[in-house]
Amino acid sequence: MQPAVLEYTGMHKDTVTELQLFVYNVDDITEFHQITAKEINEALDFNKVNWLNVHGLNDTEIIQSIGAQFGADNFIIGDILNTTKRTKLEEYSDVLFFNVKSLLPMKSSDNISIEQISFILKDHVLLSFQEKRSDFFLHIRERIRTNSGIVRTKKADFLLYLLLDAIIENFYITLESEEDKIDNLINLIKINTKPETLEHLEKHRDNLNFLKRSIIPLRDSLYSIKTIKDDNVFNSIEQENYSFFSRLHQKCLELLEQIESDLSTLDSASNYFFSAQNHKMNEVMKTLTVVSMFFLPLTFIVGVYGMNFKYFPELEWENGYFIIWGIMILIVFFMFTYFKVKKWF
Repeated sequence: MQPAVLEYTGMHKDTVTELQLFVYNVDDITEFHQITAKEINEALDFNKVNWLNVHGLNDTEIIQSIGAQFGADNFIIGDILNTTKRTKLEEYSDVLFFNVKSLLPMKSSDNISIEQISFILKDHVLLSFQEKRSDFFLHIRERIRTNSGIVRTKKADFLLYLLLDAIIENFYITLESEEDKIDNLINLIKINTKPETLEHLEKHRDNLNFLKRSIIPLRDSLYSIKTIKDDNVFNSIEQENYSFFSRLHQKCLELLEQIESDLSTLDSASNYFFSAQNHKMNEVMKTLTVVSMFFLPLTFIVGVYGMNFKYFPELEWENGYFIIWGIMILIVFFMFTYFKVKKWF
């Protein structure tokens, strides 16, 4: 794309862009569904908290219009529409921009569903941009509607904390799903050493590494909020609420530690897989070796009496055939007993 071109690059290109606005304080709440970009200014109340949630990023004109109303330049709008961008935090004089990936496991496969969610925080206004409708923030909307907890006593910065916390909870859900699948694979390895099992192990290793790559920039961005606290320039986050963002940073550290532990478990599972395969192959080779040892002396005897010499004393024996059979059976019985005593099979 050209630098000046704004285009949504994600997968949900059929999603219609819809706007939802919550205007609330501790006393009352007003909720606007299907509001248009032109109606936003009339609906805002800067004496209250204003949360504008955008579902669908296909209509770039609407996204650009919203950004212009709240002082977000085209660089920010471009980052909202470009879903290939990594998680990052950018601070301007009166705007805080947060770009984050939300991950959830797919029910029917080992893949992970990815959605980019962007936030713009300015004064008493929080803008959130989602690629599609989802249930990430459903419980937060209900808390606002029912005035549960302290959400309606706080400002927009606390709402941003709640939304980010919901996204991080999705990381926990994804990681837990991966751990359950890994546990099932480890149990399967104990009874099945087919190559397909190793392929599943490597798939989950890729998923864990992807989780790690998604959480690290989020951890760094949350740590960067500390510098915002120290520079005393950006005032949309209240001093007493910085501790909430520190909790999110701590959650990211916990997630990364758990991922490292799970990766170690996968390494152990892979080593066990190859050890089990080698053990199985050794058992097969041992069985084949034992069987071949039984036939080695028998083959020698048959080879001796299969030579084309004219005079063989045993050829004149009346019961020579049965005697040779008896000798071969005794040899096999003796070898079998000896191997059993030595516990070679």
